[in-house]
Amino acid sequence: MNEPDTSRRGRILHRLQQVRRIVRKGLPFVSGVLAAFLAVLLYNWITPKPHQITPDEVNETVAQAMASATPPPSFSSLVYQSIVPSLVFIQTNLPESTGLLADGFGTGVIINDGGDILTSLHVVTSAPRIQVTFADGSESPAEIIAAQAENDIAVIRANSPPEIIIPAVLGNPNAMRVGDEAYVVGSPFSLYDSMTSGVISGFNRTFQIPDSGQQLTGLIQFDAAVNPGNSGGPLLNRAGQVVGIVTALLNPTKQNVFIGVGFAVTITAAGGAAGSPPV
Repeated sequence: MNEPDTSRRGRILHRLQQVRRIVRKGLPFVSGVLAAFLAVLLYNWITPKPHQITPDEVNETVAQAMASATPPPSFSSLVYQSIVPSLVFIQTNLPESTGLLADGFGTGVIINDGGDILTSLHVVTSAPRIQVTFADGSESPAEIIAAQAENDIAVIRANSPPEIIIPAVLGNPNAMRVGDEAYVVGSPFSLYDSMTSGVISGFNRTFQIPDSGQQLTGLIQFDAAVNPGNSGGPLLNRAGQVVGIVTALLNPTKQNVFIGVGFAVTITAAGGAAGSPPV
């Protein structure tokens, strides 16, 4: 009876030895897995959980981004910036019926590299003295070098032009349509560099010059505000190009203030006085 018991005990010991060897071989792997698991637990315990963004925080961030964004410049501001370097303020001494000289003022625009200035003839005609002020602040006496009485257009030239001359870009009035944007930059009531905006109201208009038998024809009608001092200044399209020279405002009350109807000579006609080719 002792022999079977001894044999069974031997088999059990043999199996235990096999299990021990298997455990011993797998212990490094199990230890590695356990160490990795413990490292993950330790990391999660030490590292704080990331902050969950709330809808209110998203809305606040978007609002701050929109508030800090710079809007693109408007068309009107770009038009203004393009024409101001070419703008000229004109001052004159005009004789009155009393024989005395009265101060007059108007606007002009440089149209070529030679510094020739387009303006309205009625701004400078009969003036014994013409003084011009350029965008850089420089001043100079000027004189008439050409005139178109039928279009109320004069070309004047400064005796001492500025060192840097920036002529305006001339546009094509034939490309304009009723309803297109219209801008006027000038010196109403001697307020230099003033800008108004409106639309083109019509073409081929006729205007009777007050106290005169002369009519101006082929005019552009617009509703951008003009007043005394705007005469001779540029009428501009949305690209900042000169499409006309402001010549008159219509007011049936005989008051020299604007009621919504202004007229400009087309640059096609006006530019001919300075030898500019048709646009």
